[in-house]
Amino acid sequence: MDILLRLLVAIGFALLVTAVAALVLHLVFRSLGRRERWAAALSRRTKHPTRTTLLVVLVWVAFTSTIPRNEHLYPWRDEVSHAFLVVTIGVGCWLACELAVFLESLGLHRYRVDVPDNRVARRIRTQVLIIRRLTVAVLVIIGVGAILLTFPGVEAAGASVLASAGLLSVIAGLAAQSTLGNVIAGMQLAFSGSIRVDDVVVVEQQWGRIEEITLTYVVVHLWDDRRFVLPSTYFTSTPFENWTRTNSELLGAVEFDLDWRVSPAEMRKELDRILDTSTIWDHRTKVLQVTDAVGGLVRVRILVTAPDAGALFDLRCYVREEMVGWIQRNHPDALPLQRVQLTEPTAQRPAALRTSTSENDSQLFREGDERTALFTGPIQTSGIHPDDVPPADGGHHTR
Repeated sequence: MDILLRLLVAIGFALLVTAVAALVLHLVFRSLGRRERWAAALSRRTKHPTRTTLLVVLVWVAFTSTIPRNEHLYPWRDEVSHAFLVVTIGVGCWLACELAVFLESLGLHRYRVDVPDNRVARRIRTQVLIIRRLTVAVLVIIGVGAILLTFPGVEAAGASVLASAGLLSVIAGLAAQSTLGNVIAGMQLAFSGSIRVDDVVVVEQQWGRIEEITLTYVVVHLWDDRRFVLPSTYFTSTPFENWTRTNSELLGAVEFDLDWRVSPAEMRKELDRILDTSTIWDHRTKVLQVTDAVGGLVRVRILVTAPDAGALFDLRCYVREEMVGWIQRNHPDALPLQRVQLTEPTAQRPAALRTSTSENDSQLFREGDERTALFTGPIQTSGIHPDDVPPADGGHHTR
């Protein structure tokens, strides 16, 4: 009972020290956070793992200092101490992951992605996100390895595993071939710069933005709020369109099929008026050209530019709508028409020609009938008297 009471007192003291330390850290980081943004971010990210680690360590110290090492009286002491060791390694790994994520996020504050020219910032952000996942994965693997090494007999098991490492490596390589390929492709995407977070891409005839890049897959946020999840190897082995590879400015076309009576000069004046009233045109390009004039229609193409893909789509729709309304109001004769050519009906043939043709047809069929009769009619014989033909039964004729 005396040992149990001392243990409870030690645990209470550990809880008190933990609360005091957490309060002091909170006040220190709160005062620093008023002047430095990184202090407030560090406090928010590491508050819970720091307090948990401090609590586990202090309770562990209180337990080991209170319960003496006596296998006869306290045979469970080593098991409880080992459990504290495993928990300490786990929460320590948690704290290390949060610190690594904070340090990597701290470097991203210098690169803003909410500015027009953010190509470098998006490239750095993509690389940092991949490095962050790798760091967390490595720290977790180290933590799991450290926990396994605390169990007795793991060294012998490790030796037997190493003895069969050749066979296991072959099996693991065959089983994880696609996964390793995606991991390598994810690393390649992060550092090659072919795609970055927030890039506008067209994949599988779908338009969207790169929302997330992981070690094994890429998430594309489509224009209609769907998510298109593709393996990392897709972007290293399949051609795709990247509309923001070097910059976000884009050029788009608006095409019309109109009648030959259209006036391109007046359309250019109307295009100038439309673009002058637009707030999304970037004043780089405005072109109106007649690109084709065959097949009864005239094809007019308008080229405009915008600062990004979304603005370009809206600008093309705006120009198309305004130009259609202007043609309907001011130049309805320029609307596309379908022309039909009417011809005279075919005259009847003369009667003489019809008679001649009928007679020829009659003669043709008559000649055919005569030829048929040669094979189907009675056979004419000459020089043979009927009495000279013997009867069919071999008898004699009777006169």
